[in-house]
Amino acid sequence: MKTTVFPKYLTDFLTRYLPAERGVSSNTVLSYKDTFMLLITFMKSEKGITAERIEIKDITKNNILAFLDWLHSERGCSDSTRNARLTALHSFFKYLQYEDPMYLHACGQVLSIPLKKTASPTVTYLALDTIKAILDGPDLSQKRGRRDLALLSIMYDTGARVQEIIDLTPAMVRLDSPCTVRLRGKGNKSRIVPLMDAQVGFLRDYMAENDLLEPRAAQHPLFSNSRREKLTRAGISHILSKYVLLAQQRVKDMVKGAVTPHVIRHSKAMHLLQAGVNLVYIRDILGHVSVKTTEIYARADSRKKREALEGAYSEVKPENIPSWLKNNNLMGWLKEFGK
Repeated sequence: MKTTVFPKYLTDFLTRYLPAERGVSSNTVLSYKDTFMLLITFMKSEKGITAERIEIKDITKNNILAFLDWLHSERGCSDSTRNARLTALHSFFKYLQYEDPMYLHACGQVLSIPLKKTASPTVTYLALDTIKAILDGPDLSQKRGRRDLALLSIMYDTGARVQEIIDLTPAMVRLDSPCTVRLRGKGNKSRIVPLMDAQVGFLRDYMAENDLLEPRAAQHPLFSNSRREKLTRAGISHILSKYVLLAQQRVKDMVKGAVTPHVIRHSKAMHLLQAGVNLVYIRDILGHVSVKTTEIYARADSRKKREALEGAYSEVKPENIPSWLKNNNLMGWLKEFGK
């Protein structure tokens, strides 16, 4: 049976180029893999071309545009998801044009497809009192409660992404002064984030209780389930939701709407900004590539905007009040005018 080169290039793209040459995270590789699984499904259902028969020449600009429309109409994907799928395809065709210049024209056609403009995301964040109410939830008389407090505290104090929390190991935590944690973010890029004294106390007690200070445990998950397995995204979301619900029951109307781990990250960023921390430092703590990404918090903070306006405001009034304002009798003023 005739074979095509598309599987060869796709395999090399996912297994070598992305992780080795580009250094992208395993999550990004999996996301790109999902894009191609969807594309293969589309090619079979809409174009009658099975996975074994797909060739590079079949993945034309028109077919990619039809695929993107199919994501909207058949799968109900948002513009943001559509853009994420297109970004994966762009990455593959950038790889392909250097790997085999024979496909240079075809690659250029696909790379010319623009991303759709999307509305700027709304930053949802919690007030500091709300964060305190959530952290008051864990029952410290229970081992699981002590784990949950350490988890939620480090999640808020570092502003970490949920995957960064999942990937933490004891080796990435420094409990000697200055106390820090090393987070491994997008693109496997690491950053050092300082820990607050109160957080260090919770964390040290938790690690000692679970034998995580021992050298043999250096590469174990810092936060694990009852089977000593690394927590999942769903597991961390479940833990957070549990204490959000408790906070809602204790203080009515304090917590509104869904609270996800990313909302906790947004909250930390906003609280740093409101405390007067420079955007450059907030960028480094959050692990943003550019300060432009961090600027969304400055744009979202209405309190800071108001303070800036109040600081720039000075009362302006005319030194000389017009004479017609001194005279309540307009007709009398008019009669006297010019005399």
